[in-house]
Amino acid sequence: MRAGLILLCFAYVLSQFFRAFLAVLSGPLARDVGATPDDLATASGLMFVTFAAMQLPVGWALDRIGPRRTASALLLLGGGGGAALFAMAVSPLHINLAMVLIGAGCAPVLMSSYYIFARQFSVARFATLAAVMLGVGSFGNLVASYPMAWAAETIGWRAALWGLAAVSVVAALGILALVRDPEAVAGDTRGSLLDLLRMPVVWAILPLMFVAYAPAAGLRGLWAGPYLRDIFGLDTVQVGQATLVMGMAMIAGTFAYGPLDRVFKSRKWVIFTGNVICAAALMTLMLWPERSLGLSIALLAVIGLAGSTYPVLIAHGRAFFPAHLAGRGVTLLNLFGIGGAGVAQFASGPLFASAATGGAVAGYKALFALFTFALVIGLVIYLFSRDSME
Repeated sequence: MRAGLILLCFAYVLSQFFRAFLAVLSGPLARDVGATPDDLATASGLMFVTFAAMQLPVGWALDRIGPRRTASALLLLGGGGGAALFAMAVSPLHINLAMVLIGAGCAPVLMSSYYIFARQFSVARFATLAAVMLGVGSFGNLVASYPMAWAAETIGWRAALWGLAAVSVVAALGILALVRDPEAVAGDTRGSLLDLLRMPVVWAILPLMFVAYAPAAGLRGLWAGPYLRDIFGLDTVQVGQATLVMGMAMIAGTFAYGPLDRVFKSRKWVIFTGNVICAAALMTLMLWPERSLGLSIALLAVIGLAGSTYPVLIAHGRAFFPAHLAGRGVTLLNLFGIGGAGVAQFASGPLFASAATGGAVAGYKALFALFTFALVIGLVIYLFSRDSME
């Protein structure tokens, strides 16, 4: 099982990479494929929405056929096939289709490991294990920043994507060979997704789950590149270096959040405090998006650091789910998390295009306002949630 979890973690590095690499390729893709920032926002949104929509069948598959076959089949066909299609793209449509495939291929990777954690480890340890998996996997964020920018300048983005297609295929075959499915649940296994949605205890958690991941995912995965290029004139390599800082902050935040619920004996207030800090950083960017390059990079890093509450949010909801619905439970939470990021990406493109008629600064103010106020609304609702470590 240890070797299998290591391979799932490596596959999650690929998943994080695919969420974030468009930010540093905005220049080359505009030149070679004619993709505008709005086109890339659509492509990124399609990836996240596909990823989210796949959580329902993935949750069923994890509970019914196990993580080994679920993760390996989808990563092979979606991850490998999507990266190959991206490498051959000659229009924004091809990029859209490739990102749909990649979203489907990456959908089961993290949830497969979370399913194993939920079934084979105690509830108290879940948040720490989930954060470790997410933190290590988030090194894909780093690879998608300066290293990807360097590769695009050195060997070309097409060659880099062909390499990623090959790596995805190898990872999928490794998962098929080495991951071991947990033993079947004994006793009553009746239940469905609707049973989870009927639990009032999760109703106040799901709205924050929907909006909390969207700022870090949207900015790091897409908008940081155009923002730094349009407002401060950075080139592709400089954008890669700046987004590397945000990526490192996201990794640090993920590892830091892992044990905090046990340190403070609360998940709710750890999550709430972190997202309040994230909202404050977003509001500062909304008010002064052009103040200085150093301030903007620092605020992006704060958003990445403070906004990395995803694994603790998963742990908060997971604590209320029965064992035989663990797969559908964690994928339900992930559906809201990734789905919210996808909806935000779809909304961000037209919003920016409309607001930017008054200049790029106005466009980015509107963009940061979207993330800020959505997060604040989610936080207000989350105040009514019940702590899972009472």
